[in-house]
Amino acid sequence: MAEDGAGTGDETDLSRRKFLTTATVATGGLGVAFMLTPFLASWKPSERARAEGAPTELDVSKLEPGQMTTVTWRRQQVYIVRRTPEMVQSVAKIDADELKDPESKESDQPPYAANEIRARKAEYLVVIGNCTHLGCLPKPRFEPGQQELGTDWPGGFFCPCHGSRFDMAGRVFAGSPASVNLRVPPYSFTDESRLVIGVDEPVQGAA
Repeated sequence: MAEDGAGTGDETDLSRRKFLTTATVATGGLGVAFMLTPFLASWKPSERARAEGAPTELDVSKLEPGQMTTVTWRRQQVYIVRRTPEMVQSVAKIDADELKDPESKESDQPPYAANEIRARKAEYLVVIGNCTHLGCLPKPRFEPGQQELGTDWPGGFFCPCHGSRFDMAGRVFAGSPASVNLRVPPYSFTDESRLVIGVDEPVQGAA
C-alpha cells in the first residue's frame, strides 16, 4: 500500500512539474510577444512621421472647376484650387503696381511656380493656407466684386485676422499687412489627375 501511495505522489509531483513548466513557457512566450509588439510597430510609418514630411496624394479630377479643397501636409493646411479660365485670366489682368511682389522674387515657391500663375499647370493652384503675415487662414473669396472687398475685387483670398488680400495666384496686394505671397509647397503630378504634395521632381508624361 505504501508503494502504491508513493507512486501516486510521484505521479502527482510529475504532473505538477509539467504544468508549471508549460505555464512558465507560455508566460515567457507572451512576454516575448509583448516585447516584440512595439518593435514590429516601429517598422510601420506613424501618423507623426507622415505629418512631418511624408508626401500627400490627392485625385484632383474630383474637384469641380472653381472649387477648393484642403489637405494636411507637415501639419499645415494646403489649399488646392481648380481654377476656371476666368480665374486664370483675372491674374493676368492685375497691374504689377497693385501687388507687393508681382514676380514672386521675394516669395517662397519652387522654381516651376515662379511665374505669373505660380503653378505647374494653370488649372491648379497649390499654396500653403497660412497668411504670410501672422499665419492665420485666409478665406476663399473667389467671386469678383464682393461687397466686403469692393466692386473692383478680382477674386482671391482674404485674411479675416488683419485684412491681407491675395489674388487667384496667391500674390499679395499692396496695402496688405502680409509682405510676401502665399507659399507654394513642393508638388508634382504623377498623371493628369494625381497630385502629390511633398515631391517636386518633374514627372515624365505629366503636362
